Amino acid sequence: MNFFICIVVMVTGAVVGSFLNVCILRIPAGDSIILPRSRCPRCRHAIRFYDNIPIVSYFILKGKCRDCAKSISPRYAAIEALTAVLFLLLFSKYGLSLEFLFYVVFTGALIVIAFIDLDHFIIPDVITLPGIPILFLAAVFVMKASFVDSILGVLIGGGSLLLIAVIYQRLTKREGIGLGDVKLLAMIGAFLGWKSLLFVLFLSSLLGSIVGLLIILRKGGNLKYAVPYGPFLSLAAVAYIFLGNDFMNFFIPT
Repeated sequence: MNFFICIVVMVTGAVVGSFLNVCILRIPAGDSIILPRSRCPRCRHAIRFYDNIPIVSYFILKGKCRDCAKSISPRYAAIEALTAVLFLLLFSKYGLSLEFLFYVVFTGALIVIAFIDLDHFIIPDVITLPGIPILFLAAVFVMKASFVDSILGVLIGGGSLLLIAVIYQRLTKREGIGLGDVKLLAMIGAFLGWKSLLFVLFLSSLLGSIVGLLIILRKGGNLKYAVPYGPFLSLAAVAYIFLGNDFMNFFIPT
């Protein structure tokens, strides 16, 4: 790839990552993601345009607000860097195409969902409910996926988690998987197809079990500590984009 184009793609990704930070912060509160301008989360002072350069400004300001000198979470810069890297990886796989555009939208939505779920233990319907039909149409008409594959992705994705949630609640008398996770997996299935769900469920369950076990051990065996499942589903879905074909070909040779 041309070095200059790679830089442009990564810079664009970092700018989009900055916008995703705004979404992560404001969507749970029901605030506009457009106005007002970005503000310091501590003193609420509007951030100057030259202090709002993705990644760069964080290091120039040494992770502190120019006005109140309070620390700003490094997560903001990390999300910008993560988005920049994903942009580059997706560009290297799909080039400048409609496929690239929709994969960018898909991964961006997953980043927002993952971090909102981490912070608030919710997966916002404002993303997943419109995401299901939009990504379904993109899969069928842009990615040229099978109509049946995408429909089954929605039904199996949502249905499988819903069944697990009902069984778990009946057995334990408490909620384990929320409806937000059900809608998220339906959205993933709509875009990636039903075959992706084997990989996504396997990897997300594996990662969730490992992290959950580590947290339980750290908390002294407290089995009631809640671990959001959305971040693991999101991570597994992104992993499928880059590793899924090799995984499926290994277990289901064609």
